[in-house]
Amino acid sequence: MERIVVTVGGMSCQGCVKNVTGVLQALPGVDKVEVSLEAGQASISFDPARVGASQFREAIEAAGFDVI
Repeated sequence: MERIVVTVGGMSCQGCVKNVTGVLQALPGVDKVEVSLEAGQASISFDPARVGASQFREAIEAAGFDVI
C-alpha cells in the first residue's frame, strides 16, 4: 500500500467531506480515505497496481471539487 495526500478545493461543509470520501472509496484499489475539511486535504491509502493519482483527480473533479 502507498499513501498520497491530495489538496481538495471547494469543500465547505461535512456533506462535501462525505461526498469526496465516497467517490474516492468507490475506486478499486483504495484501502482507506481520510478527508479533512479544515486542512482541505484527502489522505488516501491505495494499491498502486490498481489505482493512481490520475483516477483520484478524475473522481474528485467529477464530484464537483478541485484538485489543487
